[in-house]
Amino acid sequence: MADRKSSSAVGSRQTVKRKERAENEAKKEEKPPKEGEKPPKEGEKPEVNGKKEQVENGEAGAGGENGAEANGEKPEPMELPPFEIITGDRIDPFFYKFQFKNVEYSSGRNKTFLCYLVDQGSDGLLRGYLEDEHAGAHAEDAFFQQVLPSYDPACKYTITWYMSSSPCAACAGKLTEILKARKSVRLAIFSARLFDWEEPEIQTGLKALAAAGCKLRMMKPLDFTYTWDTFVENDEEQFTLWEDCQENYEYYQDKLADILQ
Repeated sequence: MADRKSSSAVGSRQTVKRKERAENEAKKEEKPPKEGEKPPKEGEKPEVNGKKEQVENGEAGAGGENGAEANGEKPEPMELPPFEIITGDRIDPFFYKFQFKNVEYSSGRNKTFLCYLVDQGSDGLLRGYLEDEHAGAHAEDAFFQQVLPSYDPACKYTITWYMSSSPCAACAGKLTEILKARKSVRLAIFSARLFDWEEPEIQTGLKALAAAGCKLRMMKPLDFTYTWDTFVENDEEQFTLWEDCQENYEYYQDKLADILQ
């Protein structure tokens, strides 16, 4: 019992810390980028007062290194924590509202949430979500490593993803290869936002993914209500769409249609 309580307490503290970070990011996110400026790409830390944020979990700052050298000690290299994929049944409602908001700019949203449904026929339905906690690997990769690591050619897989952001070029390439190799897998991806859609490699990756049989579409307002009811720990709270949800959906859907035409 002691071990279970300790594990629960650690998990609770981690959730609180993550929520505090997200709250700080949310306070900054409502300001659109100035003319001529580009918002930070997903996977990058936003700048604060013209300086990059320090990496969490302790990449040593210059002051710490100089202090160690001044004492005649050679500073020990600091290692980043191992990449962690967080899995679960239902998402914290605060994280969902922040990460899935389909705004055009994505400041602070430097991770991916992936909600999944997997219909395996007689083997039943899988449901849950993945979240990539650090920027070293991606939730799309983790799905096929952790949720669906094995493949039975005799079984038909109907997979639906609701993602906070569409796949990057590397993930689109990997997913294309998986769909080509696993002929009985059908994948549909509904995304809240388009990731770096102006980049040629992103457009090429999405086109290849669609050509491999993947259904690509932006999340409609109804999809946000559905995912709130299905994947969020909402305590039966009714979901309220933000004012420009429909407008933003149409904006992104037009961009996606232009890419895939």
